Amino acid sequence: MERGLFGLVSGVDIFSGGIIRLQVAEAEVNNISIRFLDRKTGEPTKGKTKPETILRQLTTKKGQVYSMLQGKRDVDTVSTMGLMADVSIIPQPAGDAGKVDLVMNVVERPSGGFSAGGGISSGITSGPLSGLIGSFAYSHRNLFGRNQKLNISLERGQIDSIFRINYTDPWIEGDDKRTSRTIIIQNSRTPGTLVHGNQHDNSSLSIGRVTAGVEFSRPLRPKWSGTAGLIFQHAGARDEKGNPIIKDFYGSPLTASGKPYDDMLVAKFECVCTGSGDQGSSMFAFNMEQGLPVMPEWLFFNRVNARARKGVEIGPTRLLLSLSGGKVVGSFSPHEAFAIGGTNSVRGYEEGAVGSGRSYVVGSSEVSFPMLGPVEGVIFADYGHDLWSGPSVPGDPAGARYKPGSGYGYGFGIRVDSPLGPLRLEYAFNDRQAKRFHFGVGHRN
Repeated sequence: MERGLFGLVSGVDIFSGGIIRLQVAEAEVNNISIRFLDRKTGEPTKGKTKPETILRQLTTKKGQVYSMLQGKRDVDTVSTMGLMADVSIIPQPAGDAGKVDLVMNVVERPSGGFSAGGGISSGITSGPLSGLIGSFAYSHRNLFGRNQKLNISLERGQIDSIFRINYTDPWIEGDDKRTSRTIIIQNSRTPGTLVHGNQHDNSSLSIGRVTAGVEFSRPLRPKWSGTAGLIFQHAGARDEKGNPIIKDFYGSPLTASGKPYDDMLVAKFECVCTGSGDQGSSMFAFNMEQGLPVMPEWLFFNRVNARARKGVEIGPTRLLLSLSGGKVVGSFSPHEAFAIGGTNSVRGYEEGAVGSGRSYVVGSSEVSFPMLGPVEGVIFADYGHDLWSGPSVPGDPAGARYKPGSGYGYGFGIRVDSPLGPLRLEYAFNDRQAKRFHFGVGHRN
């Protein structure tokens, strides 16, 4: 019973000499079947999901002794697919003695539909509707009954606009390593203020990107996962009227090639280790991108980035330490420089106001403590440095804007748990005697 095995002690024989023989009956799994139930009536119905798509998620197999603990884990695994509103396993006696048939009852969710919503972009820091974004999307979470996902979305803000088509097969058929495949096509326009903002003529520029690629992900070992992909990107800058430009107000180049657009084919590798399911717990991530000069005019560069986070419980409080850093070598677009400062970097500064460079390091420490119900209080301190790499960015956009290259911030705030993750409202001071509110959704990067 403690091991969750489905069986019983069916008899006891007592022999002389103090010998006892226990007769143990184990329930061997004879067959596993899927039964779809109607959401309203609870009666059996025909499902849209292919049974083999569900069955390959199960660790319980025919011929094993049925374990109720293992069965519960299988129920949880099927639930995390996101296709079912309810999942349960019912053991039933099989025709053969000592065997059991397992019936998994599942109630399917609606497989797709349209949605609309809104959000906030941290890249816009001025204007009456600063950073507001509206979105519209169509999603289908069970293409062909194989748990494949299709998402088509459009987001639009003051400057931001993103049109994205995303197709994901979470487990490629015939693969025993649980490898997933994602195909991405995206056309985006985002503010260029992180690196090339604060222009004297009060004009603004945006970065347009057309991206297409494929990525493969799989678990490497417990708590570790890896991603590899190949992505093509066509990117350039535009002025407020949408015309292509190659230099900003200060004469700094906006592309590496000197043309209105830079083209690049990027091989990507990422490895992530998570301490637990809680996003606020310990984590380590390493990312590397390599530009492949397949064509002479395509960019050739190497970019690495690493992030680490460690959480420690100290009585009723929680200490969270984080460190991130990166470096890029080779020919790269100036607007792709590492930007330091802002809500997810050094608080107390505007987005990208500390500096931008080929290298960077940012450290942060936070102490959070419970206040009332889902509300937490937090005090924090951040520090960031471009490692004196700002002038090595083509045109030195940080130097032209007199960005310091290093800085720190500290402050306090509150956090409220929500279905979207923690809602963060923070008030920060920086080392230049400036004060600033920050609002964010979700955990810091």
